[in-house]
Amino acid sequence: MKNLKKTLLYVLLTAGALVMAFPFFWMIISSLKTAAEVNTTPPTFWPRRLMFENYQYAFQKAPFLIYFRNSVVVTLSSVVLSLFTTILAAFAFSRLKFPGRDLLFAMLLALMMVPFEILIITNYTTIVSLGLMDTLVALVIPFTSSIFYTYILRNFFLSIPDTIYYSARVDGANNWRYLWRIMVPIAKPALATIGLLNAIAAWNSFLWTMIATNTTQVRTLPFGLYAFMTSSGIRYERLMAAATIVVVPMLILFVFFRRHIVAGVSRGGLKG
Repeated sequence: MKNLKKTLLYVLLTAGALVMAFPFFWMIISSLKTAAEVNTTPPTFWPRRLMFENYQYAFQKAPFLIYFRNSVVVTLSSVVLSLFTTILAAFAFSRLKFPGRDLLFAMLLALMMVPFEILIITNYTTIVSLGLMDTLVALVIPFTSSIFYTYILRNFFLSIPDTIYYSARVDGANNWRYLWRIMVPIAKPALATIGLLNAIAAWNSFLWTMIATNTTQVRTLPFGLYAFMTSSGIRYERLMAAATIVVVPMLILFVFFRRHIVAGVSRGGLKG
């Protein structure tokens, strides 16, 4: 009976993995098809001839090298700043004692119900008033802090025994040293998860990029996909080639941080 349950579990996990991976597989093989083959019914599951020309066209149609550079700069800046602010906020709400701490945190959690789209007008007026319109800084600012990330890391910090904190204080370590020398190394799995989530959000940001930028020199990769959508129709094989260029870096990043994420989940550090 135990072996049967284990077999069923592996079957379900394999089926789930195939369902999750199939869209990426379809995107890649579609990017290597001809215009006629990509619209064939029933569809073919492997190209009759590999059309790498679609990728060449994608780089010619949109300045992907410029977009890629901007995406890397914006994503790295967002991740570094977001991790810094999240670590400080999570430590304050998990270890420091001050009046109204829990009430303030509850009010911040309530703000999670406000979607990003509602804040766009406020963010836009702020960027304009600061003179940051059409700059890379304008693309970074909305991703430098997150209540959700603070909530995740605060729960991880709360799972660390208080005895470690008091022992460090007795040994003469102040809060700053205790945070960066003890808590941050322990919280690496949670920080890896937060960094990955923030990287995906910054990398895939499209609406805010359209609003906050006006020129090609400061736009990012998701905007490059917009160049393949015209009033005369969409060449799906070329669009899929461009989409592959946008998606593959995030897939590589996920594979790289997978071990840390699994470690965090197995320890239960991300549980609410």
